[in-house]
Amino acid sequence: MTSFPEWEDTKPKKTPVWFGLAPERPLFAFAGIWTRWNGTRGPKSHPVEGEHELYGFVTCDPNETVGAIHAKAMPVLLTTPEEMNTWVEAPWEIARELQRPLPDDQMLIVSKGNRMDPE
Repeated sequence: MTSFPEWEDTKPKKTPVWFGLAPERPLFAFAGIWTRWNGTRGPKSHPVEGEHELYGFVTCDPNETVGAIHAKAMPVLLTTPEEMNTWVEAPWEIARELQRPLPDDQMLIVSKGNRMDPE
């Protein structure tokens, strides 16, 4: 991805605040976990039985940049191909070192308000 939002508690509606690595919005990835699971998923009106593929992204305590808007948590960001390879291929004892907030000087608010991509 190139940015992600957290919602600032503004009135009358919350405002999305977009975080990225730089104004040019270089690519990065969320650290995540994936597994297969057998069971029932979906709404009670239309449950789906069987094997499901589940994915979730990993969070950590927020850095000051994100914490000013969302004090609970932030996604774990992987910013280089080496970090991405470590997350996917390394033993957990090594990969878990990446489950940390990105330093404040490595990210910033890149936009506020609804997402507006150029056409």
